[in-house]
Amino acid sequence: MSFRLRSHTADVAVEATADTLGGVMAAVADGMAAAMADQVPDGGDRRSLEVSAEGREALLFDYLDELIYERDVRSVLPVDNEARVTPPGPDADSGPDAGGTWTLEGSYRGVPLAGLGARDLKAVTYSEMELTETDEGWHAYVVFDV
Repeated sequence: MSFRLRSHTADVAVEATADTLGGVMAAVADGMAAAMADQVPDGGDRRSLEVSAEGREALLFDYLDELIYERDVRSVLPVDNEARVTPPGPDADSGPDAGGTWTLEGSYRGVPLAGLGARDLKAVTYSEMELTETDEGWHAYVVFDV
């Protein structure tokens, strides 16, 4: 699992790869945290979250949006992200984004923002979002509004 910060006009983009769909979503979340803080101290409490959506891309968007919400409400930087994705059940329509609910169960370590000097990251966007399965695993590209 890995991520890279990419320059993107007035915004910031994260490109990530991983062996699993949950892994690539967690890698994007780690990239998002890296865009907000150069260094992250030890400590912080592990927190769980669950997100559901009607498609893979929507799930990625909602997951990252939930982490931004956690940052804003709990005043923590979500780091060391972990995620497991469950696709819709067998009764759902076929196709990667057809019918049914995708679910992500995840966790993060919430590092207090106080004294961290974190940069503001306003929102995740659908602009240029990519989430694809490749021969090597999964690839994602997400642009964030700063």
